[in-house]
Amino acid sequence: MRNIPEVGFGFWKVDKAICADTAYEAIKAGYRHLDCASDYGNEKEVGVGIKRAIDDGLCTREELWITSKLWNTFHAPEHVSLALEKSLSDLQLSYLDLYLIHFPIAQKFVPIETRYPPEWFYDPEAAEPTIELAPVPLYKTWEAMEALVESDKVKQIGVCNYNTGLLNDLMSYARIKPTMLQIESHPYLTQERLVRLAKDYGLAVTAFSPLGALSYLELEMADKTESVLEQSVVKAAAEAHGKTPAQIVLRWGIQRGNAIIPKTSKVERMKENLALFDFTLSDSEMQAISGLNMNRRFNDPGHFCEAAFNRFHPIYD
Repeated sequence: MRNIPEVGFGFWKVDKAICADTAYEAIKAGYRHLDCASDYGNEKEVGVGIKRAIDDGLCTREELWITSKLWNTFHAPEHVSLALEKSLSDLQLSYLDLYLIHFPIAQKFVPIETRYPPEWFYDPEAAEPTIELAPVPLYKTWEAMEALVESDKVKQIGVCNYNTGLLNDLMSYARIKPTMLQIESHPYLTQERLVRLAKDYGLAVTAFSPLGALSYLELEMADKTESVLEQSVVKAAAEAHGKTPAQIVLRWGIQRGNAIIPKTSKVERMKENLALFDFTLSDSEMQAISGLNMNRRFNDPGHFCEAAFNRFHPIYD
């Protein structure tokens, strides 16, 4: 089974106006792993960038690893293939390398013709809009994901934002086992036990938000004082290796054995984020960076669902 490239490019919050060019430039810079999702609202633009890169001979489709994710409103078995077909159409692809359940949260179905991507509110025009849940068990969604593999439209399947309990449960009933767990992980949220459990089950792990707070400043979900790049152990390692603090933190991520999906719109930063393979952090440097853990989760439905979408809905507690 093919392994995921260790450093990918994440498309969460990449503005549609620059997204096609960003996808093209990322491939040109050397990225072969692109992390997408229905909910990011920019898969059409990513698809334009991918097609242009392939047409220009920068790569072949087979050299790319494309991930997308099933949104919460498509959890019912009859809607899973519908969601996949929409992503494939937008991305201009005949198959995905990896398809993930985005959150272990089933929401009420919103037809594609009504609103796409559906996002979190069931009806944004309601007097008091809120998240509306649907009674769909995760095992039913997983059965529909397995059918996608059997249709050859998806090479591998996996999950995002699962905890240890859900992972243990999934492995008890999965006929086609997940190959990937994608989670928030950075030096402030190392998730050691969850990562260990996933690997014990034979899953690879992808860490999103590998630089921590930087992804969340504009959303006001983090504070500038929470930047891991300002930590003395990170700065000391950067000086010792002649690298930037960001490169140190990203190297820590892959040296733990995880894939990572940083994002940037700047070409020079794209190249910098890929330049992680000509140095190795020492055991003491790795331990010092891991020692920064404070279980600080920036992407937490237990906080943002109530704050932004008028419904209290924790999933990690």
